Amino acid sequence: MEALEIARWQFGITTVYHFLMVPLTIGLGIVVAPLQTAWFVTGREQYLRMTKFWGKLFLINFIMGVATGLVQEFQFGMAWSEYSRFVGDVFGAPLAMESLLAFFTESIFLGLWIFGWQRLPKIVHLLSIWAATLASIGSAYFILAANSWMQHPVGVEMVDGRPVMVDIWAVLTNNTLLVAFPHTIFGAFSVAGGFLLGIAWYHLWKRRRDGIDTVDAAGKVVVGSNPAIGRDAADHKVWLQSLRIGAVVALVSFAGVSLTGDLQAKLMFQQQPMKMAAAEAACHDGTGFSVLSVGDLGSKDCGDVVAVMELPGLLSFLANGDFNTEVKGVNTLIPEYEQKFGTALPDDPVYGERAGQPIEYVPVMEVTYWGFRLMITFGMLAAAAAAVALWLVRKGTVPESRWLMRLAVLGILAPFGANSAGWIFTEMGRQPFVVAPNPDPNGIDDVFMFTAAAVSPGVSLGELVFSVSAFTLVYLSLLVVEVRLLATYCRGGVPAAMPELLPAHDGGRDNGKDGDGAGHGGPGSKDGDDVLAFAY
Repeated sequence: MEALEIARWQFGITTVYHFLMVPLTIGLGIVVAPLQTAWFVTGREQYLRMTKFWGKLFLINFIMGVATGLVQEFQFGMAWSEYSRFVGDVFGAPLAMESLLAFFTESIFLGLWIFGWQRLPKIVHLLSIWAATLASIGSAYFILAANSWMQHPVGVEMVDGRPVMVDIWAVLTNNTLLVAFPHTIFGAFSVAGGFLLGIAWYHLWKRRRDGIDTVDAAGKVVVGSNPAIGRDAADHKVWLQSLRIGAVVALVSFAGVSLTGDLQAKLMFQQQPMKMAAAEAACHDGTGFSVLSVGDLGSKDCGDVVAVMELPGLLSFLANGDFNTEVKGVNTLIPEYEQKFGTALPDDPVYGERAGQPIEYVPVMEVTYWGFRLMITFGMLAAAAAAVALWLVRKGTVPESRWLMRLAVLGILAPFGANSAGWIFTEMGRQPFVVAPNPDPNGIDDVFMFTAAAVSPGVSLGELVFSVSAFTLVYLSLLVVEVRLLATYCRGGVPAAMPELLPAHDGGRDNGKDGDGAGHGGPGSKDGDDVLAFAY
């Protein structure tokens, strides 16, 4: 393997891992803020408990996301210096906005929210979580502005062989961005919805297993109570409302993802036709959507691909909104790409030993084809699970079935899978370009970059093998830490975030009605006055 391949693996591993945290942080933020608003308006204790519990999980995930996100920016200079040199005049602006505006705002107000319980006025404390949440969404916008420019460069002109930004508003209103942003945000909401649904289902099931809740002859819940373990009637309301909120969020987000995904497909047809063809393993022009195609693993020969089942006209609808537009296949597009961009990598020192090698314009079709389908499948499974869950809890609790509980908890992974598969498809489908050309007749000529030219020339294969191995081991360790932390607090329920609910807790119980928004530490916290208690 070459240094280029290892560098791509490293960026892929670290990015996919980091993006496990990003959608959950964004999604939980937009859940926690309205929950605290509901508590602020109504004073009902279940909303305070929901805010504290889901807020604790939000914080754990946020911290891990920050730690892994820092690695991403260092990689631009260390492993991808040629790429950074080429796009720096454009890429630097949205990344600086993300750091100096969005992330700083998010960090400052999240700090106020963490340490402000019992110290800030309730309205200021509430506005802090809203500011942090909106800033996290703004952060996503600026990051996606940079990524969308890589997919569809606008707002620049070429100066001495490098793109120089001349219109920041063109970059920030790129049509690719305006579709990718809501698609990503709805994807984040779907992750949060599945997260709430699965955990709340587990706790409702646990209440039934422990005999706290029962059902009457009509199947309606009879809510019980066991204050000794913090399982009172308000606890039941926390989990029932959390499950219903999660299911509704999941269904709404699926509708949003579907609508914005349709718009993305139509842009992809215009801007990156090879990605569209590879997503369908479409070797020949046609209108049919492939339900199933098979071929030889790793083959670049379209003759090896056989369409087993197709839906006539559906691909045309996805691409152009009708049922008869011919969508160009791989065999038609390859000569067009070769005519525009050449058949071999330029004889330029930046390509090193790769100079003169043939250009593979077809991305890895196994990845694009199945990535696209896994994204859709996981999304549909999550939405179907949400609809079923809403029906099953219509009488106030969940069935006693252990297998249904396990499926609900396992279903938390489906939206994560959909998000990861979608991003892998998006980035892999752009290859062999790291900055894809803008095919619009009014686009800027020569604003594209082959991935082969982007890697740092001074980084050796051995150094990259060491770094990717180290990152993978460290990230696996961090994954174990995060999963254990999340699992510990999830199993502990609301008392894990509010131990004052337990009679044996030294700090006593705070029902939230005195207006101070009290809440203390996690398991093992004994000092209710400790400013770091909630953070712990």
